[in-house]
Amino acid sequence: MFSYALLFISAILCVNGEFKDKAKGAFFGALVADSLALATHYEYDAVKINKFYGSIDEYLAPGEKTGGMTHGVGWGARNYHSGNGNGPAKRAGEQTDYGDYNILILQHLAGTAKNPHPIKLKELIPRWQKALRKWRSWICTQTKLTLRQVNSGTPYDKLGGNSNAMAVRSAAAFGYFKSEQEVVDAARAAMFTHRESTAHMGNEFFARVTYRIIHNNLTPVEAIKKVAKSSSKWIKEKVKLALDKVKQAQNPDDALSKEEFVDDLALTSMGRLWEVGKTEPIKVGKASPTEGTLPGSVYFIVKYQDDFMGAIKSNAMVGGDNASRAVAIGMVLGAYHGVGAIPANLGPGKLVEWEKCDKLLNKLPLMKASKQEL
Repeated sequence: MFSYALLFISAILCVNGEFKDKAKGAFFGALVADSLALATHYEYDAVKINKFYGSIDEYLAPGEKTGGMTHGVGWGARNYHSGNGNGPAKRAGEQTDYGDYNILILQHLAGTAKNPHPIKLKELIPRWQKALRKWRSWICTQTKLTLRQVNSGTPYDKLGGNSNAMAVRSAAAFGYFKSEQEVVDAARAAMFTHRESTAHMGNEFFARVTYRIIHNNLTPVEAIKKVAKSSSKWIKEKVKLALDKVKQAQNPDDALSKEEFVDDLALTSMGRLWEVGKTEPIKVGKASPTEGTLPGSVYFIVKYQDDFMGAIKSNAMVGGDNASRAVAIGMVLGAYHGVGAIPANLGPGKLVEWEKCDKLLNKLPLMKASKQEL
């Protein structure tokens, strides 16, 4: 009897430990991938990135090897994470705005952990307003617009702009919400600055994929295909585009696989040129619109499914709005491989927010739950 009791307890600990490893992997995978992309965030020239950086396998400050600036096509060269007058520019191991938003949502969830409930904007927005007063990352157009809307009294259900840029912010939700739909609802609430449909489609897609990896023990490829099968026609088309491109890039008989900058060409070939009316057109395959970010992220996840570091490094080297892709890539592959897959040189003591976020994650309801509660 005693031995059976020990086996039962061991099984519970094993299940709990596996879940926590995956849930923490999803969150820290997102942050680590985002921070690795910081150096080349909004640098659209992959050849230039290769020339100056060679290989990005450690945290670097924004534009660290290019004079502190990156070339955001259409917006010119600048430091996109300069501190906004709220403090020093971002440094190696810190986050882009995508990572900062994920930390903000974690803080909110940890603050409501004693009474778990869906994300309510009336509770989240005051925290968001306070955070923006000290925000040192890039402040996107939709954040600025939504802040003006809030200040002018716009109802919360009418907030946000019609941007098609994907902004995954809910990597912490897997340690808080039990059901897939609750996670999806949290992901949507967290992206309250955006109203455009495809942006939310992409956000929901990666939330569902990550959930099924954590709870259904699927591989990323299996989860991506299953979620796509029950998704909109638009999602199906973008996922197929990415899966076909991976096959092409890995086919030794295909010209693409022989290119030096194969990943860069793969992403740009899946997008279109987007004339923004500024200095030059943006290659959407590398920019923030979900029509490029979603297939681009799926491409890296599938091609590098068994190589977490390879995926996030290759994504950083392609540039563009690589941080938008980074959160999705890191969240999905972090959930699959677990937090232990994160290299030591990118983990505690290196990622600036690691220790603080780890304490907050440990407060989330499911991180303290028993087997029966999961």
